Amino acid sequence: MDNHRFKRLIYEVLDHNPAEDDITKFFTRFQEALKARGLSLHGITSDGSPLYPSPIANVFGPIRHQVCQFHVLAELNKAALKAVAKVRRQMKATLPKIGRGRPSAANRKLAARNKRIEAKITDLFDHRHLFVQHHLTPTERKMLQRITRGQSELRALRQIVDEAYRLFDRRCRTDTALAKLARLRQRVSRFEGLGQALKKLFSPTLEKALTFLDDSLLPATSNAVERGNRRHRKMQKTICRVRTGPHISQRIAVDMLRDAQAQGRLQTTRTLHHARTG
Repeated sequence: MDNHRFKRLIYEVLDHNPAEDDITKFFTRFQEALKARGLSLHGITSDGSPLYPSPIANVFGPIRHQVCQFHVLAELNKAALKAVAKVRRQMKATLPKIGRGRPSAANRKLAARNKRIEAKITDLFDHRHLFVQHHLTPTERKMLQRITRGQSELRALRQIVDEAYRLFDRRCRTDTALAKLARLRQRVSRFEGLGQALKKLFSPTLEKALTFLDDSLLPATSNAVERGNRRHRKMQKTICRVRTGPHISQRIAVDMLRDAQAQGRLQTTRTLHHARTG
């Protein structure tokens, strides 16, 4: 997909899960199509799949390879939510055991403590999105301060997520972001519980997700491909529900033909509207 014009350039339908050989053949065919038109590829954005780096290097050589920022942040947010869930399980394990029925005078304090812990567990579950949401309003920040009272690791978790978001600030350069990432990894390693939960911060794909900071033309996300796939799946559900290789190929070919004729349709529509208005 052309990530600037959101148009599909080339496709291939497989009847099995792709392997590196399939990716290499596909990229080779794409490279030949570019050479036939006198074009060259200067950058590519993909998701974090391990299938891409080797074929890209073998076919296109030393070009810029950007790992999709959205996929990386989604993995980090998923890990942060798992860390919050782990804290909830630990708090649930500390609940005092009280017999059934109305608590006696001796167990009233335990019952009150039980109620406070359960309320805190409920708050952490209901407002778990506050730990991964990019921007927080003042009201949301007050809520986060309240539900993390006495939980220093959870407050540190939110600060680490904020620093992870700041890594992808376009105003930085890649070297600056990598230096920030090194300091962030040192900070995470000091928290044993968080270090195990946020091991995604130590993945090499995170470093590749910062490549776009030195190239203003390199897209930070693979949004064009994801949008094309969503559009194809929606059309397939509404038009043809049979998922076979020929049906998928025909549907994509029709979609590409429609995109190729889009400019002409737009010009015709404008001419008709102008004629109708006199």
